[in-house]
Amino acid sequence: MGLQEKVMTEMKAAMKAKDTVALESLRAVKSAILLAKTDKGGGAELSEEDEIKLVQKLVKQRKDSAAIYQEQGREDLAEPELAQVAVIEKFLPEQLTEEEIEKVVVMTIDSVGASGMQDMGKVMGIVSKELAGQADGKTISAIVKAKLSS
Repeated sequence: MGLQEKVMTEMKAAMKAKDTVALESLRAVKSAILLAKTDKGGGAELSEEDEIKLVQKLVKQRKDSAAIYQEQGREDLAEPELAQVAVIEKFLPEQLTEEEIEKVVVMTIDSVGASGMQDMGKVMGIVSKELAGQADGKTISAIVKAKLSS
C-alpha cells in the first residue's frame, strides 16, 4: 500500500473519530502528494524514496514553525504544530537512535579515511544517503562534526 492509500485510510478514520488535528495533518500530506505528482507531470507515481522525503519535509516545516513560536513565547501556536508532527511522523520509517547513527558515521569515516572537517561534505553525503528517512539531517550533521573535530 502506497503512502497515498495509507493517508486516505487514516483520513477516513480521523473523520469518523472527529479528530480535527489528525484530519488537518493528513490533508496537508495528501495535498503535498498531489502537488509532487503534478510537478513530476501527468499523475506520475512517486517512488518510496520521494514519499519519505516529502513526509520528512512536512515534519521539518512543522518542527521549525513550532520552534519559532516557542522562541516568541506562543505556546498556543506551537502546540498544534507539534500535534501535527506526531500525526505525520507515523508515515516515516522507524527513526534511528543517536548511538546507531554514531556507529554508521564512525564506519563511514573509517571507510572514507576522513581526517578532519575538510572531509565533512564527503562523509555527510554518504551517511545521508545510507540513512535516508531514518535520521534527521541536523542530527547526522552534529554527530559528523563532533567526530571529525575530535
